[in-house]
Amino acid sequence: MNYTQATGEKSTVKLTITFTEEEWKSAINKAYLKTRGKYTVPGFRKGKAPQPVLENYYGKGVFFEEAFNALYSEHYYSILEKEKDNFTAVGEPELGVESMEEGKGVVLTAVVPVKPEVKIEKYTGLKIKKFEYNVTDEDVEKEAKKLVASEAKTVEAEDRPCKTGDIVNIDFSGSVDGEKFSGGTAEDYDLELGSGSFIPGFEDAVVGMKKGESRDINVTFPENYQADNLRGKAAVFAIKLNKITERQYPELTDEYVKAHAGSESVEAYKKKLRERLEKSAESRGRDETEGSILAAISKYTEVEIPTAMVEGEIDRIVQDFSYRLMYQGIKMDEYLKYMGTDMKTFRSQYETEAHRRVLCQLIVDKIVKEQNFKAEPEEVDAKIAEQAASVEKTAEEYKKSMDPRQIEYISNDIIITKLFDYLQANNEMYLGEDDKAEKPKAKKTAKKSAQKAEDAE
Repeated sequence: MNYTQATGEKSTVKLTITFTEEEWKSAINKAYLKTRGKYTVPGFRKGKAPQPVLENYYGKGVFFEEAFNALYSEHYYSILEKEKDNFTAVGEPELGVESMEEGKGVVLTAVVPVKPEVKIEKYTGLKIKKFEYNVTDEDVEKEAKKLVASEAKTVEAEDRPCKTGDIVNIDFSGSVDGEKFSGGTAEDYDLELGSGSFIPGFEDAVVGMKKGESRDINVTFPENYQADNLRGKAAVFAIKLNKITERQYPELTDEYVKAHAGSESVEAYKKKLRERLEKSAESRGRDETEGSILAAISKYTEVEIPTAMVEGEIDRIVQDFSYRLMYQGIKMDEYLKYMGTDMKTFRSQYETEAHRRVLCQLIVDKIVKEQNFKAEPEEVDAKIAEQAASVEKTAEEYKKSMDPRQIEYISNDIIITKLFDYLQANNEMYLGEDDKAEKPKAKKTAKKSAQKAEDAE
């Protein structure tokens, strides 16, 4: 066996694998021995007919498919291993037979989707928006109410408009350009105003309505909405408000928090809440800032992403969604039926998001490699010691109990932290709503490659 490789279109490599006549005959014989039990020939017990008899009875190509599969499985992955420094396969190959002649063996092909080359014009010296979130006293009070939420009473409000915090029961029907869309209609739907459950503007427009009132509200779907066909579209929702209820909470006392939260006082409990909320706000700001950085860099990035990488990311998104449904006791097929859609349409909703995720990961990989960011052993050990202390174990005890994947995760986390520390230090980061971000010069390839990246600025 020998092979050649050639760069193909759309981030693919074509492998042309040539097998001698002897290798091909050996593969045919192995296919015969493996599958002969499936065939019956008059005059022979099942599985006992000689190879020539089966080929004469069922046709000379009866074992070809099995032989092809055997040759691929035996040699394809070893070729990938040999070529790992030249390319990385990111999906299943498209297999084919280039030629097959008597006495000359067989030539097989495999068109392999590979990790694409990434070109970044620049990733430093940019003006990029960063995000920071503050925790207010109102946030703390709202979080504190959750402790007594299970004992809250709901009381129907009759003679007043609804306000933020109320639970309203509504009928609604949404349309875009006069046409109703999937998932946009419901009756007797309970919505907590201010929860952010609906698209921006929807809940605010409901505030002020009274029981029995009907209203048409105009909203616009976000540009990053999960359904491609609704992104950025103006919509009209016809709403009828059926009922308004409000929650009445019991008083939060020192005795209550001692019994239910393990804190000595309401003040101590709220202090812990603030610390937790501040940590969460810091994490949210960091995540959104990192997204903003990658969105900015994507505008200067040229890359041809193979379909296999996008489809693979959609697989992960759908799997995660399916797991979350399972926790709620819902099967994926039941959900699709309820939503009036099918898996193909459901998957298509995530194409843009999957493309963005793949693009961001490729950018990260490229910069990490160029800057040679690494997790040093002492840095990994320090993180392990930190985690061990949090569970009151020694670093040695904790490390022995760790899965290798946990250590790999810690290493990757250190590398990513170094990456974004570097990018924040070498770009002009700004707060505020003004659009100060630097705009790239017009460039067809850059525009084409980055057109699906989510603009988080």
